[in-house]
Amino acid sequence: MKDLKKEFGPSSWAIDNKTAIYVLIFMITVLGLVSYNNLPKENFPDIEIPKIFVSTTFLGQSPQNVENLVTRQIEKKLKSLKGLKKVTSNSVQNVSIITAEFQANVKIKDAKIDVQDAVDKAKQDLPQNDNNFKEPVVSDVNIADLPILYINISGDYDLKRLKEYADLLKDEIESYKEISKVDEVGALTPEIQINVDMNKMAAAQIGFADIIQAVGQENILSSAGTIKTDGVRRSIDIKQDFKNADEVAAMAIRNPKGQAVYLRDIAEIKDSFLEQESYARLKTPENSKFKNVITLNVSKRAGENLIEASDKINELIKVKQKSVFPKGLNITVTGDQSDKTRTTLNDLINTIVIGFILVTVILMFFMGTTNAIFVALSVPLSCFIAFMVMPWIGFTLNMIVLFSFLLALGIVVDDAIVVIENTHRIFANGKVPIKEAAKMAAGEVFLPVFSGTMTTLAPFVPLAFWNSIIGEFMFFLPITLIITLLASLVVAYIMNPVFAVDFMEPHHPGEHDNQKFDKKTRRAMIYMAVAAAIGYWINIGIGNLVVLIMVLYLINHFFLLKVIDRFQNNAWPKFQNWYARWLEKAVQRPLTMLFGTFGLFILSIVLLVTIGKTPEFFPSGDPNFAYVYVTMPIGTDQATTNEITKKIEQRVAKVVEPDKDIVSSIISNVTKGVTDPQDEDQGDYQNKSKVTVAFEEFGKRNGKDTKVILANIRKAVQGFPGVKIAVAQEASGPPVQKDISIEIIGDNLDSLVKTGSRLKTYLDKQNIAGIENLVADVQNDKPDIVFDIDRERANREGISTKTINDNLGAAIFGAKAADFRNTKEDDYQIKVRAMEEQRSNIDELRNLKITYRDLATGGAIRQVPISAFTDIRYTNTFSNIKRKQQRRVLTLGSSVIKPYNPNDVNANILRAIGNFKKDDNISIRQGGGQEDQMEAVTFLGGAMATSFGLILIILMIQFNSIGKTLIIISEIFLSIIGVFLGVSIFGMTMAIVMTGVGIIALAGVVVRNGILLVEFTDMLIEQGVNLHDAVVEAGHTRMTPVLLTATAAILGLIPLAVGFNIDFVGLFTHFEPHIHFGGDNVAFWGPLAWTMIFGLGFATVITLILVPCMYIIRVNMKNYFFGKKELSGVEKRKLEVAEAEASV
Repeated sequence: MKDLKKEFGPSSWAIDNKTAIYVLIFMITVLGLVSYNNLPKENFPDIEIPKIFVSTTFLGQSPQNVENLVTRQIEKKLKSLKGLKKVTSNSVQNVSIITAEFQANVKIKDAKIDVQDAVDKAKQDLPQNDNNFKEPVVSDVNIADLPILYINISGDYDLKRLKEYADLLKDEIESYKEISKVDEVGALTPEIQINVDMNKMAAAQIGFADIIQAVGQENILSSAGTIKTDGVRRSIDIKQDFKNADEVAAMAIRNPKGQAVYLRDIAEIKDSFLEQESYARLKTPENSKFKNVITLNVSKRAGENLIEASDKINELIKVKQKSVFPKGLNITVTGDQSDKTRTTLNDLINTIVIGFILVTVILMFFMGTTNAIFVALSVPLSCFIAFMVMPWIGFTLNMIVLFSFLLALGIVVDDAIVVIENTHRIFANGKVPIKEAAKMAAGEVFLPVFSGTMTTLAPFVPLAFWNSIIGEFMFFLPITLIITLLASLVVAYIMNPVFAVDFMEPHHPGEHDNQKFDKKTRRAMIYMAVAAAIGYWINIGIGNLVVLIMVLYLINHFFLLKVIDRFQNNAWPKFQNWYARWLEKAVQRPLTMLFGTFGLFILSIVLLVTIGKTPEFFPSGDPNFAYVYVTMPIGTDQATTNEITKKIEQRVAKVVEPDKDIVSSIISNVTKGVTDPQDEDQGDYQNKSKVTVAFEEFGKRNGKDTKVILANIRKAVQGFPGVKIAVAQEASGPPVQKDISIEIIGDNLDSLVKTGSRLKTYLDKQNIAGIENLVADVQNDKPDIVFDIDRERANREGISTKTINDNLGAAIFGAKAADFRNTKEDDYQIKVRAMEEQRSNIDELRNLKITYRDLATGGAIRQVPISAFTDIRYTNTFSNIKRKQQRRVLTLGSSVIKPYNPNDVNANILRAIGNFKKDDNISIRQGGGQEDQMEAVTFLGGAMATSFGLILIILMIQFNSIGKTLIIISEIFLSIIGVFLGVSIFGMTMAIVMTGVGIIALAGVVVRNGILLVEFTDMLIEQGVNLHDAVVEAGHTRMTPVLLTATAAILGLIPLAVGFNIDFVGLFTHFEPHIHFGGDNVAFWGPLAWTMIFGLGFATVITLILVPCMYIIRVNMKNYFFGKKELSGVEKRKLEVAEAEASV
């Protein structure tokens, strides 16, 4: 009965029902593979950015008017919303853009509803009955909204024909369920233009309003109702829409005198296009010159498979080029995120395979081949279970999820190691059959293993509650790890015991010295040969894989088994004995060892401060893209911006020409898609453009450094007077703000702009290294023409300010009179405005006559030129007005040039600002990336404390001892020593987010070692072993699982840490392994991997010495303070018997 109590029920049931377990394993494998195949694949996870945008158009209004009439009114209603983090706004000419940022735990759907309700309440305070005012539009944003690829269409055709081809592709792509939208850049938008000659219009005694009304009333598609005739109810339809521009020109408009005025007599009517608002050009290695293109920016829906979407689009293009499009039409796909996603995911999968191989090999040396395979199988089985769960929680397969599996690789085997090793130990005694040994082994170690798994999981729990965009991004890491580690418990206690019962054999020293090609080996080779033949018939890669397995089997059978046997029976026991002798000496001087370790802690801090590098927020690797952001002076039209961009793109092309073999494309965009993703304002601007250089993936760069190319581009594009140019690479990780962001806050716009200008000049003179180019986001150099209206004179004429504004707006901007539908059923507008030469001439505009009927004089027709009651003046005004938390703000922003550290640069800026003189009503603070960084540091500190507390609770429950708990907790600090020493000695840069997450993850992993040592020491003392011998024996016995679990975890991370990669698919299918070191994954995940390696490696080695010493110190302190001797189990029982006899 005593043995039965040690059994763990589920494990015993599994052993007694092996067939059911094997069926379960088969089902898990199949369902796991199917789930993996069906999971949407993407590079970064689609996260909901907790920001809601309110965009409002108010044509003809200055930034000040937009701020006062629109922005302020909406902000008042937004500021009290629940869960709101901050409100920022940007008021520009004609447009108000308000951003409401919520806490990350607020559901985006709820936030959007709340914002919409607030906007609805604000409508009563917004302009009413004004045709130039458009209703506010509430929208949200998602990372998935960023384009997944760009389709560039070019050829020897005019833009009208190219647009027809582009529209054909666009319509079909938008029909795919994976696609959310397709935006056109560089295309012309058709419209029916009614370009009015204002002089002829005045002579005919009609106005813009008359034309707009008349056209609108003649373009009708409507129903007048139904009538019943002959017992049939019929609808009466009116279909009098315009079929072409000639029908519009033939319209007659009656003037106030009743005379018919034909539209063609006072205006030019043509089927044309809107003025080209955007431009796009492309240069590829195949083309020596830039080509004008129409670009389709394709965005996918959140949660859809990026790779499948890209494959469908590329297949569609191939079909259209073969069967529909003419041969002269060139279609080039650039910026295809599926290429990067495939590379990233494949590299991570290959890294997982390499890590798996390394872990399996090390397990073979310690546990033998058969037992190692049992343990190694826990990795894929745990992953398969996780794959099955992921669709239910809405996860996609992305780089965060795959790294989580990589991180779990060396941890999930821990439970299986303990179970299999304990089974082997009991079975090796020869007293218990394998079936009973497996049941006993699982029962004996369940509680300590379960406790160890819980302590490993505990640090990841607070990470799942990271309430920020970074937290949303990293959320996939803790959840995936928690699911996988819980799955490893199931595998260790349900499946591994079944494997052990069927396949574990007793081990005898020297049994592998004379391996022969026996019957068993021949049978195995025949089976594998048949499998190889079938594999080659299916796929050459499968066949080659089976052949490799055959070779490895032979190597293992005739060579590796001998090496493993000698290692287990000679090398390893000698090392264990050496460690035991060393530990004997150490435990005789426990205080010396403790204070020595504390000295190492002090040394690690000193080294980190003196020779360590300043931490960075997020790690960044070599550029995959180089972006040149061009900002022309405010007021520059798109045509002028385009001409300057052409000169800049030529300089860029010249720089990359020597390295064109690693450049896939150069794309120029003007007006659309030109803003930095780190800027909140993602609007279209006529004075902005962007040149993008796309590099080949890392493995195809032949060792060339794209950072050098980026630096050369930065030098080459300087020297354009009045043009602000910034050069940057793509951001890594979640969306964050600019590296440098200096916020100047106040209420007076003039003071803000002057202070910003003075501060920029002051900082430029400080020559702070690393600042690329400080740019203010608010300027007062926007050219403006102000019409000063003499209201009294205008009112005497019976003309209101609104009438003046409406007539000028119609002349300059134009006004939509109706919708036109062509034969292809495309809708576009019929637009009325003044002819080009008149709307661009200020004198013509001043002489615009307002025609109206004067009721005061009996309805006489009057015409009064605007110049009769207006004066004009030329001035400069503010480009825009930005606000944050209902206060005006001007921001000086810049990127940091590599290799300078943003934290160092910002620290130098902060010191310089301390000596800057400013007005009392102006405040200056650092925001942007520094703000995000402080939030991350604050959270990670709290998460570390929470993890510490959770582990403390679990250990207290298990050991019911403060002293033992503190001994085990000390390992967390030992791991931190290793991290500090490692990054300092090897000159690495700590990444705040990745290193912080790594230290938190370490907290749960390293305490497992302490649990193993303390738990076994307690057991030995309970069995009657004295204290000194118990701690030495515990160290000697537990040394193998302690080092094995730590080594497995470290080896699982080594390939990623050094960037070692092998293309296994290429190896088995084409014999091209494409071995390389480095890449995006090592740049992004390297800091976290090295944190785990340094911390776990150091803590494991020191733990084997320090934990036994601390155990002795604990007992000695207990004896000193409480006068009690730490009794062994035998002594306790003797004392109990003596006390019982005395009482009798």
